[in-house]
Amino acid sequence: MHPLNPTNSTRPVSPLVPAELTAIDFHVHVEQDAHGRLALDSELMDASAAYFRSGQDRTPTVESLAAHYRERRMAAVIFTVDATTGLGHPGLSSEEIAAAAAEHPDVLIPFGSVDPHRPDAVERARALVLDHGVRGFKFHPSLQAFAPNAPEHYPLYEALQELGVPALFHTGQTGIGAGLPGGRGIKLRYSDPMLLDDVAADFPGLTIVLAHPSVPWQDEAISMATHKANVYIDLSGWSPKYFPPQLVRAAGSFLRHKVLFGSDFPVVTPDRWLADFDGLGLKPEVRPLILKENAARLLGL
Repeated sequence: MHPLNPTNSTRPVSPLVPAELTAIDFHVHVEQDAHGRLALDSELMDASAAYFRSGQDRTPTVESLAAHYRERRMAAVIFTVDATTGLGHPGLSSEEIAAAAAEHPDVLIPFGSVDPHRPDAVERARALVLDHGVRGFKFHPSLQAFAPNAPEHYPLYEALQELGVPALFHTGQTGIGAGLPGGRGIKLRYSDPMLLDDVAADFPGLTIVLAHPSVPWQDEAISMATHKANVYIDLSGWSPKYFPPQLVRAAGSFLRHKVLFGSDFPVVTPDRWLADFDGLGLKPEVRPLILKENAARLLGL
């Protein structure tokens, strides 16, 4: 069985070749599995679509994501969020996502997700890397209802550090639950990036990516990425024309090697993101760093 093709499919396995790509999208959601199950319940899905004014398919499968990115000569880091405990809704299988992504290794880079409240989170994370080939992990502290700097989660970070895979954390406000009474109980404070400053300091060998402009904590995120070599920022979830000005300045100068293109597809399309990115007026030498080279280096491609 091929290590990048755990399903042992007869589909030809083509390696991902960064030089042949126009970009690497570091933040793409799998919202539906091959069985028709959705990552969010209908109320949260509808509220999210309204918040983002999303007109395209809101529930892409791994297969549709592969076709979408192959057409654009891009690669995509894909994942789900296992918030079974936090949302009371069963998460999609990261094992199945990894197996499906292995059918498309030329364009898809699978990340895993584990519910940090589960007692087997560490063992499952290890298995996802060693047995299923995931290349990193996605966490959403607000949806998963956990404080990322709580000591009970440190064994999980220790395992990820040992395995040598990055951890991508949602930071800042979330569109999930937006506009609903009480935000459906989702607490924004868990996604304050400063909670991850403890983790970055205590696990210097763990690469941490702060997802999104971390509004209302943008300055804190910039400070962390400046201070700690193992902290990066992805630029997903917002059209670049709405980026806070201090983020644009940092991305174009002292953090040019620490920021990553991410769309947050399907809520923001890579086409829209890239079109608006062109309007930021960044120096030509900065663009390839953000669009591809920083991600390729971080992922060891």
